[in-house]
Amino acid sequence: MADKTDVLPTETGIGRVALTVGDATEAAEFYETVVGLSVHERQAARTVLGDGETPSLELHEHPEAPERSRSAAGLFHTAFRVPSRAALGDALERIDTEWQLSGASDHLVSEALYCRDPEGNGVEIYRDRPREEWGETADGGVEMATEPLDRDGVRAVATGAKGVPEGTDVGHVHLEVTSLEAARAFYVDALGMNVRTTYDGALFLAAGDYHHHVGANVWNGRTDPASGRGLAWFELVFPNSRTVEAATDRLSTAGYEVTADGDGVSVTDGDGITLRLRS
Repeated sequence: MADKTDVLPTETGIGRVALTVGDATEAAEFYETVVGLSVHERQAARTVLGDGETPSLELHEHPEAPERSRSAAGLFHTAFRVPSRAALGDALERIDTEWQLSGASDHLVSEALYCRDPEGNGVEIYRDRPREEWGETADGGVEMATEPLDRDGVRAVATGAKGVPEGTDVGHVHLEVTSLEAARAFYVDALGMNVRTTYDGALFLAAGDYHHHVGANVWNGRTDPASGRGLAWFELVFPNSRTVEAATDRLSTAGYEVTADGDGVSVTDGDGITLRLRS
């Protein structure tokens, strides 16, 4: 069957997320002890972490980089997806012991914990409910909400593990943008994502029928392009080179400049946020 050329294939998912930080040692300690990731590679100014098998996070140390301003677009949170409720319980125990929880929500499709890393970057750790439990909206989207999490139920299934299990990845990236219309133009109209649901001031976008791979919100009134510390780039991983080329062609036709970047290509959205595409 030929690949569709106007939408992202359902097999597309988030790859690595890269953060620009002032102190990679301190940040890496947080992602190891609190989130539960393992260090895959450590260089002078670059630390790579993941589940022990697949890298999911890069920390790029630039002490001279200015802090992100209150008006700049960028990261709302990186969402690490664990494969079970027990793993979520373990994450909750680590946060309670080592850090400070800033939020805990039941989104109907998922259960989620929230905190911030030492540099102020938002972090979500979540587990998906089985697909057959997801509800559908009248227009064919996915039903989501923000309700209190059953923390006691999550804690009750914890195993005491200090690290995340194999299969943990980045399930989605949530962005703070200056305009939902511009975000829709880039991620939906040009790139080929689907709008899965909307909240007041937010869009939730995905390849295929996942609840979302990219979130975009204007809740904090960001008005300027991304700059300074925080999100350096994030990846979308495609099933094959043909689908990367199709997405590249759509973006180029829509007027976005796409450049070769290592084993893939990179493009900047309307808010100065860099997206990498690879297979």
